[in-house]
Amino acid sequence: MNIKITARKFKAHQTLKDFISDEVSSLQKFYDNIMNAEIILSYIKPNKSVKNAEIIIQVPGQTLKAKEESNDFSKSVAVSVNKLKSQLKKFKSKQIAH
Repeated sequence: MNIKITARKFKAHQTLKDFISDEVSSLQKFYDNIMNAEIILSYIKPNKSVKNAEIIIQVPGQTLKAKEESNDFSKSVAVSVNKLKSQLKKFKSKQIAH
């Protein structure tokens, strides 16, 4: 799986990038054929410190997205990954049913 991390208008620390890579890689437990993962980190309101994480993953024939806002990038990423876990489980069950 290719993982691309984009930080808009700031430079992400290596520890944050490592955390994101670990979290997104854990999605492969739920579906093996994830081709690409794109993570976009941005500030919604820089003065109020609202941080946004959007994760877009591509699986054969489908694109799955999850987006979360919070006061911490790690928290936003973790919640987005949990949303994608449920989407992947649903996608996989539909694949098995057909």
